[in-house]
Amino acid sequence: MTEETVKQLLLTIVKALVTAPDEVSIEVANDDQFVNFNLKVASQDVGRVIGKNGTVVQAIRSLVYGIRIDDDRRIKLNVID
Repeated sequence: MTEETVKQLLLTIVKALVTAPDEVSIEVANDDQFVNFNLKVASQDVGRVIGKNGTVVQAIRSLVYGIRIDDDRRIKLNVID
């Protein structure tokens, strides 16, 4: 899979969860071992994305951490508040 495909998957999942889908954005940052997806949502939606005790964000991470990017780097999902 490519970085853009993973980004679109994340956007599709997160936009369905939040009340302000227009404010959802993802920045992609690369380093040697990881592709970091930095997720930004509206301040009132941070709790919806994280969930009680982090269950929602952990479920999203479980989905995307199983994906391998074409060049064998791993994926990291960060929620920026």
